[in-house]
Amino acid sequence: MQNKIVIITGASSGIGKALAFELSKRGCKIIIAARNQENLETVKNELSEINCEVLSVVADVSVENDCKTIINKTIEKYGKIDVLINNAGISMRAIFEELDLSVIKKLMDTNFWGTVYCTKFALPWLLKSKGTVVAISSIAGFVPLPGRTGYSASKYAIHGFLNTLRVENIKKGLHVLIAAPGFTASNIRKTALVANGSQQGETPKAEEKLMPAEKVAYFIANGIEKRKRTVILTQQGKLTVLLYKFFPSFMDKVIYKHLAKEPDSPFK
Repeated sequence: MQNKIVIITGASSGIGKALAFELSKRGCKIIIAARNQENLETVKNELSEINCEVLSVVADVSVENDCKTIINKTIEKYGKIDVLINNAGISMRAIFEELDLSVIKKLMDTNFWGTVYCTKFALPWLLKSKGTVVAISSIAGFVPLPGRTGYSASKYAIHGFLNTLRVENIKKGLHVLIAAPGFTASNIRKTALVANGSQQGETPKAEEKLMPAEKVAYFIANGIEKRKRTVILTQQGKLTVLLYKFFPSFMDKVIYKHLAKEPDSPFK
């Protein structure tokens, strides 16, 4: 990974930030992108303090031109791209019956279209380098996650997009990795949107019991190095995905019961 040029979206916190530090340890030059300029600059300064060569780009991946800017600024500085990590994303928590449709649109614009835009503009450079495109997905991209229709839909869409992209470029050396961290300690649940589109503010999970973002980043970085197809994390996540393949009706009930136990669950 020495001197590889790596773009990470949504890098101002959580898994994106952890990936920036993990890959910098492995000798990569990092381009971090996010909407929050203040948080982004903080991460940039922290990376610089450990002698990581880093470029920051303020960007909203739901905006096509912002995604083009990330790629253009990377090429202006380095002239190539080795790895694109589509990490930027938002979640939600509400039953579809009560959900304002604008919430699903917002999730699709960020999670799905953000991945499509960035990948589209980076692809010519990734094909030149026989590089890697990564999506930080979710177990919700493999199995349904009740109360998160928009989130699951966006992740399933990303899987369809990137799995097809992998096949299209099977003879061109493009590496496609779909990483599903499972429940990870981060702020994604605090910023998750509720039925009316506002942020829920409090997480329904015991964050201290979840896999730390730093550990998630370590496994994903290994997946990039080993050019894996998928990385599915946590024992619970792996078991859920496996059982759902063979016993979907049974697992529907198990998933429902598990999530109905969450504090302030939108369904019982």
